[in-house]
Amino acid sequence: MLTKTNIELKLEQVRDKRISEENILKEVATIFSENETKRLAIKETLAKGVSEKDNSFNFDKLESNRIYHITDIQKICVDYRLRFLDSRFFKETIPEEAISKIRQLENEHNTALKNFKIIAPAKLLNLENADDPLLFAPMGNDYFYLIHKWGNDLHPLRKALMWPYKTLENLVVTVFFVSLALTAITPIHLFSAGPTTQEYLLLFLFMFKSVGGMVLFYGFAKGKNFNTAIWNSKYYNA
Repeated sequence: MLTKTNIELKLEQVRDKRISEENILKEVATIFSENETKRLAIKETLAKGVSEKDNSFNFDKLESNRIYHITDIQKICVDYRLRFLDSRFFKETIPEEAISKIRQLENEHNTALKNFKIIAPAKLLNLENADDPLLFAPMGNDYFYLIHKWGNDLHPLRKALMWPYKTLENLVVTVFFVSLALTAITPIHLFSAGPTTQEYLLLFLFMFKSVGGMVLFYGFAKGKNFNTAIWNSKYYNA
């Protein structure tokens, strides 16, 4: 039996490959220190009628295993065809457990958290369903703090099933091998008593053209795009 994919665990593995858990707090502290002047200037600008986008955390109370950079989030969203959007796009009800964790964090860090982000499949952001949402709060400098994960884990084959949609190159490779498989199982001997290599090549080109045409038709008809282009898109038909 295949086990379901825990997207939080996958995200943690991606982050840990980039940087160790022991060093991430040092990295964040260094970056925040270097950018403090710029951050103060941004806050002054934001104070003039524009809402702040970052949250103020008590650095000593942060849990390093809950800190993720935007590059870690982008990779996991691209691999599994997920979206990373403002929580206002989430159509499901945020569970009470998540609300309790937000209140707990606000009390611990003496702040009012805002501008929450969610990682979830596109259908959860547009249709009523339940899968594997992760709730984040922005920390600034492209870092996000994981607040809560709920719902079900993803299907164990989701990454493989979403691989063709990752980039144009992946899609072309997929169409190539699908066409090759269709060519191999087509009973060409029904059309030719002694099929030659040239006839197999023509059949493959016909299959490649047919499969590619159907893929393009579906893509244009549904307004679909590749994982690298939609991971932070707010549009449903992307």
